[in-house]
Amino acid sequence: MTDRGVKITIENNEKAAVLFGTGDENFRYIKKLAAADIVARGSDIYIQGSQEDVHYAQKLIHSLLDIVESEGVLTINDIRYMNTLLSKGEHPRHREVISGPLLTTVRGKTLKARTLGQKKYVEAILRDDVVFSIGPAGTGKTYLAVVMAVRALRNKEVERIVLVRPAVEAGEKLGFLPGDLIEKVNPYLRPLYDSLFDILGVEVTQRYLEKNVIEIAPLAYMRGRTLNNAFIILDEAQNTTPQQMKMFLTRLGFGSKAIITGDITQVDLPRDEHSGLIEVQKILASVRGISFEYLSQEDVVRHPLVQKIIHAYDVYENSDNNGASRRSL
Repeated sequence: MTDRGVKITIENNEKAAVLFGTGDENFRYIKKLAAADIVARGSDIYIQGSQEDVHYAQKLIHSLLDIVESEGVLTINDIRYMNTLLSKGEHPRHREVISGPLLTTVRGKTLKARTLGQKKYVEAILRDDVVFSIGPAGTGKTYLAVVMAVRALRNKEVERIVLVRPAVEAGEKLGFLPGDLIEKVNPYLRPLYDSLFDILGVEVTQRYLEKNVIEIAPLAYMRGRTLNNAFIILDEAQNTTPQQMKMFLTRLGFGSKAIITGDITQVDLPRDEHSGLIEVQKILASVRGISFEYLSQEDVVRHPLVQKIIHAYDVYENSDNNGASRRSL
């Protein structure tokens, strides 16, 4: 295929600065992803290479300019994700990928779903009363659930938020930790506190906790309760037993919504225990009003290396010969 060249002119210097990034960080990453040769002179971008490579680079840059146009910012994660979609043959506009604004944090940051998987997850939360979100670390399962819980509280759709986690020993013994039971399980609940602090701020979170508007508790504390007018989140649900999962799901009262999140590749239960999150997919798959949303490594919104780490572990764990797979990494 013969070589060809094209020029993309960015009319607005501010948009060009956003596209290129601080110290041209974004532009270097774009060049790394594209097979075509890409150079910039001022606000003009020149692309040279085979027709196929040039066409792909054009689509990538135009999709990124679409993000700059709608968001006013561009991150490495945005570039990585749009490249992933394009490489799969998908060509969505940026407005089709993200959700509308969901919430504004105490620091004034506008929160949105950032991937197609996250957008489907948010839409399921708005639609259904029970939603399971299953996927690897870094996909926003827990954080988006907390965002939607705070949103529902602010909109007076619920009266309280209940955040729950199983306190499963992941290689450490609870008995050796100092303090009473609450102090022993607090480290397991820390990620939930961190999400609330980021969204609401420390002062508001502490005030809500004191007034019991927000409750953070170990899963064992849910037995025997019925929760009405509440937004309930069960985090790290892969570490529930089938009995615990049934117990949790039957706590749901009138006017309540339950979100269950987990990563079925990271089960910390003893070898002879089955994961309630794995089992429940078979039991409730056909029940109306319940959604199962699956996030993948493509929905990871952390450091770009996290996606590569997850992929490498998937290759290793799905290989018939782990030793051979390890050598290939």
